[in-house]
Amino acid sequence: MRKNIVAGNWKMNKTLDEGIALAGEIQKLLKNNPPEDSGVIIAPPFIHIAKIAGLLDGNIGIAAQNCASEPAGAYTGEVSAAMIRSAGAGYVIIGHSERRHYYGEDNPILKKKIEMVLENNLIPIYCCGEILEERNNKDHFNVVKNQLNDALFFLSPEEFTGVIVAYEPVWAIGTGVTATPEQAQEMHAYIRGLIADRYGSEIAGNTSILYGGSCKPDNAAELFANPDVDGGLIGGASLNAEDFTAIIRAF
Repeated sequence: MRKNIVAGNWKMNKTLDEGIALAGEIQKLLKNNPPEDSGVIIAPPFIHIAKIAGLLDGNIGIAAQNCASEPAGAYTGEVSAAMIRSAGAGYVIIGHSERRHYYGEDNPILKKKIEMVLENNLIPIYCCGEILEERNNKDHFNVVKNQLNDALFFLSPEEFTGVIVAYEPVWAIGTGVTATPEQAQEMHAYIRGLIADRYGSEIAGNTSILYGGSCKPDNAAELFANPDVDGGLIGGASLNAEDFTAIIRAF
């Protein structure tokens, strides 16, 4: 079922003690003024998940920032979906632009990761989006379409109902540049249209599509007011409890 979601991606930030403190502060702020219309997810580093899962009261979901494309075995340094599930997480971010860019994760690898996530009863937050050159060349719609077709649209309708999509204009991540509300809505509507073409209007209408690209307390409400923007995948602003909770309350 479609709902508003704000997910905080901490990336490679916060020691364990700092992460515990941040999660506790977020939980405290939300308890004092609970959000009425949005779900909340945080994605701390792998080593934080089990500890933070034991501290939260269940009103905040926990995501891993990535997972292995294999179920188990001799893959030094990797963390499997089963391990993530056993640590207490319920979601996994798949295909973040930084994983694609820095670690060479392509659509076939991401397809395998989606399979691992779903096999372990986790919810994928699947990221898609274009770089600046692709947008300037007016190829941004094709880029996103291919990312969805190749790594996500192999799922059955039943499987797809467990997916969250996040649109990341890569040119607006960590640059201080934000897509205009009109640009965000245009792409979100396009993505929803692609989902409708593949799975039908009912499933498309029930799919949460998040915006990820320099979303902050001062622009969140304007972005979230768009009919096809169902929340945000928040980077830097999720590292500050007051900023993150302000975004959550922007609906």
